[in-house]
Amino acid sequence: MKRSLIHWLGLTGIAALLSYAAAVIFAPFAYPGYNWMAQAVSDLSAEAAPSRQLWNQLAAPYNICSVICATCVALFVSQNQVSSRLFRVGIYLFTAMNWVSAVGYRIFPLADGGKDIVSFQEVMHIAVTVAVVLLSIASLIILIVAGCRNKRIRGIAVWATVAFGMMLVGSIGTGVVPTQYFGIVERFSVFAAVGFNAVLGWYLFNGFQSITE
Repeated sequence: MKRSLIHWLGLTGIAALLSYAAAVIFAPFAYPGYNWMAQAVSDLSAEAAPSRQLWNQLAAPYNICSVICATCVALFVSQNQVSSRLFRVGIYLFTAMNWVSAVGYRIFPLADGGKDIVSFQEVMHIAVTVAVVLLSIASLIILIVAGCRNKRIRGIAVWATVAFGMMLVGSIGTGVVPTQYFGIVERFSVFAAVGFNAVLGWYLFNGFQSITE
């Protein structure tokens, strides 16, 4: 297969995953007393967090690459009419989620981690999170349903199922597990979307051949 620029841009999804993972792993070293098992990932990038600068440096590729990858995937499946309309709608919603996440969290960063949500900025941060979660769940469910209807896209549907399961573990777990383990289950949710974006990027890199052939 001869790859064009849009195919190569699919690798930005993998770059985004590696960048995000690096930020999650190494930013806590710049945050004295940070407990990854109990605290949310967003605490690392809070405005008052001592790790904010390191987080911004490590996550810079993620902030750009995640949106580039999702957008290129959406453009490719739209221009080439990949699979069914239902499948493409799922991709579009997932792309919208990436844009909401990238723009929303930059406009409304968490003011300070580990405290009550009281200010307008903090409330809006939570609102962005709710929008991101709802768009993620809606897009993944649609892709799973599309995969059940069309065996050609069952590979993506399986990955969507894995991502959806991780989100459920995160969303349900954060309300069930003791507070000292909040950070563990929360990471299932945050890595679900980033990981699935990397999967879509790999499919784009290969021109969605397993679907279009």
